[in-house]
Amino acid sequence: MLVHPFEPLIDADSRVLILGSFPSIKSFENNFYYAHPRNQFWKIMGELFNEDVSTTEFRKVLAHSKHFALWDVYGSLIRKEGNSSDTNLSQLTPNDLDALLKKHPKIRHIFCTGKKSYDGVKKYFKDLSLPLTLLPSTSPAYAAMKYDEKLQHYQIIKETLEKAD
Repeated sequence: MLVHPFEPLIDADSRVLILGSFPSIKSFENNFYYAHPRNQFWKIMGELFNEDVSTTEFRKVLAHSKHFALWDVYGSLIRKEGNSSDTNLSQLTPNDLDALLKKHPKIRHIFCTGKKSYDGVKKYFKDLSLPLTLLPSTSPAYAAMKYDEKLQHYQIIKETLEKAD
């Protein structure tokens, strides 16, 4: 059984919550969200906000300065050997999303970076009162959509944050 290795990246001013499913093997190694070098999440966020995201520290500063939070739907699970694909995950136990949202009442919208996280929120948090948006996965395993198209989908995060200010 794997247990989520790090805390949510969130603060009192966070306005949106971006949820993945569970950290990849590379994210475990680097102790941070979306750490696989071919994952497009940070490239997209850097381009959306015109910010340098070349280091973990710059990524944290961006998240805090733009008021988005990061976490994952699942707090523990079993991952089959081999790779970080969501299809290799089983015995999923959700994180306590309700408690996080209660502690951070300024969160106004939740975005899920892929179907596994979106389906998990829908399954385990049926009484969620916040808007929930499914975005395409930024994982290198999801190559069906080109980068520019993913970037267009993620534009909604920036637009939502601009409305929240």
